[in-house]
Amino acid sequence: MSALKPIALKKEGDDRLVIEWSDGHRGVYPWTHLRNSCPCAACNEERAKPPDPFRILKPSELGPLKPVTISPIGYYAYRIVWSDGHDSGLFTIGNLRTLCQCAECVK
Repeated sequence: MSALKPIALKKEGDDRLVIEWSDGHRGVYPWTHLRNSCPCAACNEERAKPPDPFRILKPSELGPLKPVTISPIGYYAYRIVWSDGHDSGLFTIGNLRTLCQCAECVK
């Protein structure tokens, strides 16, 4: 049996990514869910802190976050560059599969 891998990535509407997987699964990934699940160290550290109610938002944080580019990193991950310039999170193939938000996966 071959390793699970994405065979097609496409934007669906303005708010989500759809990944067609080699096993026939159609994964759905809202942009906000992917951004909030960024696996980089800085985002993990930020999520571990209690929210700061007095934090001042930067202008780039006021608009909806969108991906600028999605690039494969070898055969194991994808890097997403976001509209706010953030680009340090590498979404591994396994991580992407677990982040799926389709009706079947979020039961």
